[in-house]
This record gives sequence, C-alpha cells and structure tokens, in this order.
Amino acid sequence: MIEKKQVQHIATLARLKLTDEEVLVYQKDLSEVLDYFDILQSVNTENIEPMIHSIVQENVAREDIGVQDEPEITVAIMKLAPFVTDGFLKVKTILSFK
Repeated sequence: MIEKKQVQHIATLARLKLTDEEVLVYQKDLSEVLDYFDILQSVNTENIEPMIHSIVQENVAREDIGVQDEPEITVAIMKLAPFVTDGFLKVKTILSFK
C-alpha cells in the first residue's frame, strides 16, 4: 500500500491541500490504481504489436481535384458575377493579414 508521505508528496506536487481524512482516502484509491497496473504488467504482450489508437483511423476524404464538368455553367456564372479577375470570381476581403 502507498504510504501517507507519498500521498502528501503527490498532493504537494499537484498543489492540493488535503485533510488527514482525504489523505487516507487517496492512499486507498492510489493503492488500488497501482494494483491494477500490477495486473496489467502480468499480461503477456510478447506477440502484440504496439498501437497508437484503439481503432483504425484512416483518411476518408477524397482528393482535392478541380473538375469542370459543364463549362457553360461556369461561363454563365462568370457573366452574372460583378467582378471577375483572370477567370476567378473576385469577392470582398473579409480577413486581412498584416
């Protein structure tokens, strides 16, 4: 079981003020947590590959490729736009970087 001095030291590091009753409660709780780590240490993980996440994560986003399926729609939009520069719609600046 973890000692009272150790609990008080951990509390000092965490900048916590504990009463004597709280020290006893944390002494018991921290000891139980450490006991669980002992159980985990006994598990055979020799042929287990290390993992970063418990589930497989993969990028499901599509590639960002510009596609011009119907050029007549693009031309119609450009004719309606108030400002066009080099084939792009020009809009007001909403962010400025200095």
